[in-house]
Amino acid sequence: MSPANDLNPAFRPRWTGVLTLYLLAITIGAASAWLAVRSQLDSGGVSAGVWRTSTLAGSTDADLYTRAVIAVGALLALNRDETMYYVATTDSAGQVLRSRCRYRISGAAPAARWWSVTAYAEDRFLFPNAERRYSINGGSAPLDGRGHFAFETGPTAPAGAAPAAPWLPTPGDRGLSFTLRLYNPAAGLSAAPASLAAPTIERLGSCE
Repeated sequence: MSPANDLNPAFRPRWTGVLTLYLLAITIGAASAWLAVRSQLDSGGVSAGVWRTSTLAGSTDADLYTRAVIAVGALLALNRDETMYYVATTDSAGQVLRSRCRYRISGAAPAARWWSVTAYAEDRFLFPNAERRYSINGGSAPLDGRGHFAFETGPTAPAGAAPAAPWLPTPGDRGLSFTLRLYNPAAGLSAAPASLAAPTIERLGSCE
């Protein structure tokens, strides 16, 4: 028998009211914490171009909100000497990223032993796609004579692209963000995250 059934019938309405208020308080508290986490995820940290990074990610100085931000952002926050994370939510013109748009991401190879760029939907999950392409990395993006890389993202493959050409599928019409991961970054970059030679994100044409 439940506690409510054990109570005198005269007290049951009061018990129900207290329980309702308790659940409402929990819901409001959880919602406010979620909004605070999302706000910090989108606005906190250090900027390098349109890319942002948290100086506390992977640090023992990280507070509870920072750790929650990292968890929501689907980041495995290793020590900053091992891995650094930069997130972009707008293109280089300041326009919010959308999966139905086509973008060209280009720049100098980052000062790190290895790097990758991954596309995420607004729910921080990967974009499902038949090609099973989820990221571009230092091995799949060829460098030109200047040591620069370039690749496209979009809902469909670039026109005339070879099957092996590097590109990231972003199907549908959804929110979009890119995460740049740097593995074993140079000491100077680890000490000064804003010094990153930030890749540019250029929107190509009108959105489909």
